[in-house]
Amino acid sequence: MNDIPQFITEISIWALPTIFAIILHEVMHGVVAQQLGDDTAARAGRLTLNPIAHIDPIGTIILPAILIFLHAPVFGYAKPVPVHFRRLRPQRGGMMMVAAAGPLTNLTLGAISVFFLLLLRPHLNSGPLAGSVWYPIFKMLQASLGVNVALGIFNLIPILPLDGGRVLVGFLPYQAARAMARFEPAGFLILFVLLYSERFNFILSRLITGAEVALINVVALFYYALARML
Repeated sequence: MNDIPQFITEISIWALPTIFAIILHEVMHGVVAQQLGDDTAARAGRLTLNPIAHIDPIGTIILPAILIFLHAPVFGYAKPVPVHFRRLRPQRGGMMMVAAAGPLTNLTLGAISVFFLLLLRPHLNSGPLAGSVWYPIFKMLQASLGVNVALGIFNLIPILPLDGGRVLVGFLPYQAARAMARFEPAGFLILFVLLYSERFNFILSRLITGAEVALINVVALFYYALARML
């Protein structure tokens, strides 16, 4: 029971960045698809930031809450945005661009979070961190960085129906792509089995940590170069 107040505090910090990361991931799939000729998501009313249009009770709420409670890397999913890949022009290249749009959006949001963390640092250094009016925003930006990098890297795993799997299918020769596509119905089962593998989880956690460190370093270089110019 002693963990309940801490859990409620963590939920209040992580909820908004997590929901926003998941929803914008899906919206950008639909936005890119529309630009490439498929307006299915737009006609379905899915090109909106209104959470009601996207929330999946398990993937958007329950799964992230459990991961927060377990102090595990936080990620989740929304209702998939409908895309008819046959309508895209170019078709295979379009499929790759639509698939990549989600993870790239998350990594971009992670980079933006780092930029604002650096921007807020002088305010936090001027007094006690926990007592600062900027502290809740600082913690939410930290959460945004963590959840967006985790969501971006996880979705780049090259297994269908994850985005990385669709990107790989676009790269593969036609026959190999068709063979891989046959395994899509079993994709989540394969992923579920892999997530129970200590080795796989170790590699995934190292990839997420490495991507986060690399993102921080790149944005910091840009930030300090910009600061010197100004």
